[in-house]
Amino acid sequence: MSHKYSGGCDHIHTHSNNDPIDNHTCHCSVCKGVTGQDTTHVVFFKHSDLAVDDISKLNRQPFNANNPNGPLELCTCAECGTPIMLDDKESRIRVIVPNLMGYNADDLPATYHAFFDPASGVAKPNDGRPVFEGLRPEFVWPTPA
Repeated sequence: MSHKYSGGCDHIHTHSNNDPIDNHTCHCSVCKGVTGQDTTHVVFFKHSDLAVDDISKLNRQPFNANNPNGPLELCTCAECGTPIMLDDKESRIRVIVPNLMGYNADDLPATYHAFFDPASGVAKPNDGRPVFEGLRPEFVWPTPA
């Protein structure tokens, strides 16, 4: 069966037939540390909107090493180690990074820049998309699933 959005690896597949609730380019230090990228294209889905075909095949670790009890866990394939998603222990969101988690980034374009810190010394993005020091002001966390 074909899905609107799909990704994963050869062993674990994720998909959604619903649009994401947020797409942004993240500038935070946690994303930089985990991905090794200067900026990270991040896509939030409602927790119940992103399905995993075999969740028992996931290894879980804290997403933020400086906050190991935080709500997000990095889920990787237990067989090959591929990052599959970030899972929210509070069941609000599931997060994918298209270029690392098997998704077509062109289908899920980032609409703004999040967590930009002017004190970082990095030039403010000037690609025409809004730039915020956090998530976009109108973002509302979904109710847990």
